[in-house]
Amino acid sequence: MSRAFILLLDSFGLGALPDAAKYGDTGANTFGHIASWAAKSGKPMVLPNLEKLGLAAAAHLASNEWADGFNLRDGFTGAYGAAREQSTGKDTQSGHWEIAGVPVLFDWGYFPKEAPSFPQELTDAMQAQSGVPGFLGNCHASGTEIINRLGDEHVATGKPILYTSADSVLQIAAHEEHFGLDKLYALCEIAYELVKPYNIGRVIARPFTGSNGDYKRTSNRHDYAVPPPSPTLLDHVKDAGGEVIALGKISDIFAARGVTKLIKGADNMALFDELVKVADSAPDNSLTFVNFVDFDMHFGHRRDIAGYSNALHELDARLPAFMARLKEGDLCVITADHGCDPSWPGSDHTREHIPMIFFGPGIQGRPLGISDTFSDIGATLAKHLGVKPLSNGTSLL
Repeated sequence: MSRAFILLLDSFGLGALPDAAKYGDTGANTFGHIASWAAKSGKPMVLPNLEKLGLAAAAHLASNEWADGFNLRDGFTGAYGAAREQSTGKDTQSGHWEIAGVPVLFDWGYFPKEAPSFPQELTDAMQAQSGVPGFLGNCHASGTEIINRLGDEHVATGKPILYTSADSVLQIAAHEEHFGLDKLYALCEIAYELVKPYNIGRVIARPFTGSNGDYKRTSNRHDYAVPPPSPTLLDHVKDAGGEVIALGKISDIFAARGVTKLIKGADNMALFDELVKVADSAPDNSLTFVNFVDFDMHFGHRRDIAGYSNALHELDARLPAFMARLKEGDLCVITADHGCDPSWPGSDHTREHIPMIFFGPGIQGRPLGISDTFSDIGATLAKHLGVKPLSNGTSLL
């Protein structure tokens, strides 16, 4: 019997795609630039488990460069490769959906970088329907920065903080205690309906706590996402009677479509704790899909190279505990959804290759080359689980 696991390192790109120039991302390389920074700082990255599986070899396929400090050239235990995005854009939903067999071949709507970013008629309707006294922000921003900058005024006035990014997204931040979590969720539900004419992919509730300019976002984030336009790998597994276990924000990204069990976690390591538990308990014919969001949210967008490097070391150190729980018939893949080069200007995602590193009992180490679509990942897992083939992608194993 078979099980499948997707370990998605949110934003862990392996080098710019051929069309990166259209997005201002020529030369972006999340992994490569972190490795170079670490080597120059005198503390080269040491990721023995990921390197043995073929991470640096996959990055070499994508960028034609070996990451600084990674010297293994053969003897890999994973089937490794890289994938190019078929979808337009470089946002979260597009990457996840394409992995699951549904590339986004239409253009999302986006809000302009010029402030105010949101149309007056939209904010007026949100205010009228919700009863809030108004909004703060109304611009492109890093979430942590704008919450700390405007948090005190939000607490004093009761006005939610409204902001967006290069993603197709409207984000609303509010204090869990002073504003209230239920009130924030209700406001986001109103916004979700109102942004439909703008073809926006997600409305995100960004609750936070703290005081006096020192605020921290909490794990009670909730994404109100447009559902995928057609059935994904998750639907195919569920329809075949299998369990689909979503860890982290996966359920939100797929609008809960195809998910049979949802597990939350406060951060990467909490999610890894849950992943290890799931590896012990997940039944046959199940798909487990985990998103390690800290790479993107805490380190990529904040352009924190040292933090990103440390998080990779933390995950690498935990991999053996997960791998020890794998059974015959298990197939795992380590991948990403886009890049977010922490050395790059600005705070947005970067248009990059993603890793495809398959491993598990019985998997032979070998190169897989470069796929023209992320969907080859989902197609490989669909074949492994014996479910209905996806409408996009080709199995690699």
